[in-house]
Amino acid sequence: MIPKYSSQNLCAALPVAAALYLGCGLTLAVADQTVSERSMTLISAALRQVNVTVTYDPAYRKLTYPMGDVPRDRGVCTDVIVRAYRDAFGRDLQRQVHEDMRRHFSAYPKHWGLKRPDRNIDHRRVPNLRVFFALHGTRLPVSEAPGDYLPGDLITQTIAGRLPHIGIVTHLRSNDGLRPLIVHNIGAGARLEDTLFEFPITGHYRYGVDGD
Repeated sequence: MIPKYSSQNLCAALPVAAALYLGCGLTLAVADQTVSERSMTLISAALRQVNVTVTYDPAYRKLTYPMGDVPRDRGVCTDVIVRAYRDAFGRDLQRQVHEDMRRHFSAYPKHWGLKRPDRNIDHRRVPNLRVFFALHGTRLPVSEAPGDYLPGDLITQTIAGRLPHIGIVTHLRSNDGLRPLIVHNIGAGARLEDTLFEFPITGHYRYGVDGD
C-alpha cells in the first residue's frame, strides 16, 4: 500500500507531466486514505499523458492491431483510458474489447449500425467500454458521495445531455478537499480537473486495480 501524500511533498510525488500541469506552488488536498500499488500505477500512467496529449481528435483512423493507437499528441477520452492500462499493466483494451465483442457481439450497443466488430474504433467508444468493464470488472453504484469514488476507479458521464464521456478517478482532491480530481480528455487534451460532479454520472467501474 502507498501512504497518503502531504501537501508539502505533493509535487515530488507526482509524475513530471502532472507536476508541470499543477505547478509546484499549487497546494491541493490529497485523499485521506491509502492507495493501492496498482491504483497508483494506473493513475500515474494517466497523469503522464497531461501535457503530452494536447489535442482532442475524434477522427476515425485505421490502426495497427494489436496495440494500435493514434498519435500520442491527440485523441479522445477513451484514449486516456486505453493508454493508461497499456502503460500501467500492458493490458491492451483494443484487443480485449475486440475479442470480447467477437464472442459476445449481441451484448454490446448497436448505436453505429455495425454488424460485426471493428478493431479500429470499438475500444475508443465509451458505450463499448461501459459494457466491457461491467462484464469483466466490477460495476459499482453511482452516488453523490465523493468518498464512494476511489483512486483508480473509472467513471462515465454524459456531456451536454448526449455525449458519452469517461475518466479516471485520482487520489488528488479539489482545492476545497471535497472531491477527487479526474484525469480525462474532454476537448483540450489530457487534463487533471475537478469534474466528478460537473456532469451526470452514468457509470462507475473498477477494473484491473484489485490484483486481477
